[in-house]
Amino acid sequence: MPHFRLQDIFDILIMSILIYQLYSWFRKSRAIQVLAGLGTITAIYFVTRQTGLHMTSWVLQQLGTVVIVVIVVIFQNEIRQTLYRFSKLRELVGGGSEQHCSGPNIIAEAVFGLAESRCGAIIVFQRTDQLDDYLSNGTQLEALVSAPLLSSIFKDGTPLHDGAVLIRDERIMQAACLLPLSDSQQLPQQYGTRHRAAIGLTERTDAVVLVVSEERGEVSLAEAGELTTLLTPVQLRNRLEALLTPREQQKKRPLIRRIFNDLLPKTSILLGVTVIWLLLSARQGEVAIVPVPLTFHGLPNGMTLTRVSPEEVTVRLRSASGLVPSPRQLDLTADLDLSGVQEGHNTLRVSLSHVRVPPGMTVVGLEPTTVRVIVKGPQKQK
Repeated sequence: MPHFRLQDIFDILIMSILIYQLYSWFRKSRAIQVLAGLGTITAIYFVTRQTGLHMTSWVLQQLGTVVIVVIVVIFQNEIRQTLYRFSKLRELVGGGSEQHCSGPNIIAEAVFGLAESRCGAIIVFQRTDQLDDYLSNGTQLEALVSAPLLSSIFKDGTPLHDGAVLIRDERIMQAACLLPLSDSQQLPQQYGTRHRAAIGLTERTDAVVLVVSEERGEVSLAEAGELTTLLTPVQLRNRLEALLTPREQQKKRPLIRRIFNDLLPKTSILLGVTVIWLLLSARQGEVAIVPVPLTFHGLPNGMTLTRVSPEEVTVRLRSASGLVPSPRQLDLTADLDLSGVQEGHNTLRVSLSHVRVPPGMTVVGLEPTTVRVIVKGPQKQK
């Protein structure tokens, strides 16, 4: 049974948090489905490798490199979005900016006015994620949010009515934007292009999207790939204030509630990472024989080291588990103390303690156990 160190606990927790973040960002998108498929193929590869199905494991191994390239090409936007999210560490020290709701009352009244007149509309609120990779063909406006402006944009027959409006920093930045459609096959049949576009964008980013149905006069709000129907302007205003000020809402929520929220996927990921760690740690690491050069310190002043025989020793190393890097990848040295040498020939003993190795690696033997050095004394003046 592997021995748990404090570092191992932190190792498991950090990896679990990273995987859960990726899962929470992309759980509603096609990326999570592809990752699940790749996880299944990877599991099959390890099973075939352990059971001796050499041809199948070899084919899967050769396909691995091709699959990685295909993933990078297909999901370049998702990869860019993920790197951007991980790069926002400045928010931990208070350097990040927060997007706030632009006039909740104004937007709520304007949206329900559009719904009453059966005027279709789609409004995107940008939060922390960049949306440039997902919006296309937009017309730049950069105007303050107002009910008359929203009504005029979405009025049937106007040049900008067919598309989405982007609101950022309390301003309407673009109009007539095209959004990516959702690939989900489980959406109800009554959802049209606007609803699929709203869900598609929120599956890929943390944006919030309002949709007004032209046929039914309904107001819906899309967030994290989920669509909710809102019945009153007050309900819409409260939802916008809650969703578009996430930092303030996070501060109001107790820590224990944030930890136990969404408990099932968190527990599953933690157990999965722990099992993988146990499997890798339980596997005995390899024993490698590597040449290790000799280094020296402490040579008395005035003396010169003229010859060393041999210049390196052969060391046998054992890694504690499969998680430790291969001994052949390490840059090791055996350091000897020359403070006690005398002029002429000296024989020094080399022990296991002279070879410094990283944690998880053990020196089990070395050859030879002695080394001869020739030291020349200071030059005597005639």
